Amino acid sequence: MPKAVWLLVLGMFVNVTGASFLWPLNTIYINEHLGKSLSVAGIVLMLNSAASVVGNLVGGTLFDKIGGYKSVLTGIIITLVALIGLVINHDWLFYVVFLTIVGFGSGVVFPSMYAMAGTVWPEGGRKSFNAIYIAQNAGVAIGAALGGVVASFSFEYIFIANAGMYVLFFLVAFFFYKQISATSIKQASVLTEKSTVRNKANFHALMTLCVGYLLAWVTYVQWQSTIATHTRHLDISLDQYSLLWTINGALIVLGQPIINSALKFLEKQIKVQIMIGLSIFIVSFLMVAKAETFTHFLVAMIILTIGEMLVWPAVPAIANTLAPKGREGFYQGIVNSTATGGRMIGPLLGGILVDTFNINVMFYVLIGFLVVSIVTTSIYDRKLKKAIRQEVVSVS
Repeated sequence: MPKAVWLLVLGMFVNVTGASFLWPLNTIYINEHLGKSLSVAGIVLMLNSAASVVGNLVGGTLFDKIGGYKSVLTGIIITLVALIGLVINHDWLFYVVFLTIVGFGSGVVFPSMYAMAGTVWPEGGRKSFNAIYIAQNAGVAIGAALGGVVASFSFEYIFIANAGMYVLFFLVAFFFYKQISATSIKQASVLTEKSTVRNKANFHALMTLCVGYLLAWVTYVQWQSTIATHTRHLDISLDQYSLLWTINGALIVLGQPIINSALKFLEKQIKVQIMIGLSIFIVSFLMVAKAETFTHFLVAMIILTIGEMLVWPAVPAIANTLAPKGREGFYQGIVNSTATGGRMIGPLLGGILVDTFNINVMFYVLIGFLVVSIVTTSIYDRKLKKAIRQEVVSVS
C-alpha cells in the first residue's frame, strides 16, 4: 500500500483506540457512578449516536467543500475540546453534553478518512477500505482491553487517556494529512472525469444499497444488546461473552488477509461478495436462535465474523466508485450515517420485539431483514446499468 494509506490506517487506529477507552464503559459509568437507570443510559447513548449521524453528513459535506485535511482537523478539534471538557468535569449534565459533542465530532472525522482512503489509491480498489476496517477493529480490541485496565485504577484516568489519544491523532493528522488531502482531490478528479454515469442513477444506487446496509447493521448490533442479555439467561458468564468479542476482533485482524486471498475470484464482483456475507449472517443467526451453550455461541460468532469481513469494508468501497466528482465525502457520509443509524435503532427495535413477543420472534424478524438486504444488494445497480447503456447508445 502507498505511504498515504498507511498514514490513514495509523490515524484510524489511534482514533478508534482512543474512543474505545470510553465507549464500552459508558453504560457502567452512567449507571454505577452517576446513579442513573439503564433506560436513561440508553437515551444518552442514543443522543451520542444521533449526533454522530449528523456529524457523518456534515463531515462528508465538509470534505467536498474544504478537503479532507481541514474536515478531519475540524472533527478532531471538536472531539478533543469535548474530551478535555470531560476530563475537567464529568458530572451528570456535563457528561451528557460533552458525550453528545464527542458523537458529533467523531462523526465528522470518519467520512473524510474513508473518502481520502478511496481517492488517494484508486487502483487499490477495496484494499484501502479493508486496511481501514482492520485498523478500526484493532483499535477497538486494544482500546477496550486497555480501558478496562485503566478503569480498574480510576475512572478519572479513562477520560485522560481518551483525550491523550486524540491529541496524538491530532498530531498525526496535522503533520501528515495535508499532502494526502491534496493528492486525494487530484486523484478523484482524474477518476471522475472519465465517468459518464448520471448522478441521479448513482445516488439511487447508493440509497438502495444503504437500505440493505442499514438492516444488516440493525441485525448485527443485536449481538451487543438483546443477544448479550440472552446469553446471561443461559448462564453464560460475562467473561465468556467478552471472550466472544475478543475472538471477533482477533479474527478480523488476523483473518482479513486470508479472506482477501480466498476471494480474489470475486475482485470484480463486489456485489456478490456482499450477498455471500449477508447469507453467512443468516447462517450465524439461525445457529444463535438454537444456541444453548457457550460453544454454540462461539461457533456462531466465528461465522458472523466471516460474514462481516465480507460486508462491512465492501459498502464504502462501492460508495467510492459511485461518487461523482466533488461528492466523495458526501457519499461516504451517507454510508457512515447509515451504519450509525443501524447501531442506534437496532437495540431499541430488538428490545421492543423481545419484550412484546419473545426472542425467537426477534430472530425470525432479523433473518427477514437480512433476506431484504440480499434483495436490495442484488438490485441496487439495476437503474445504474440502464443509465450506462443509454449513455453508451447516445454517445455512439
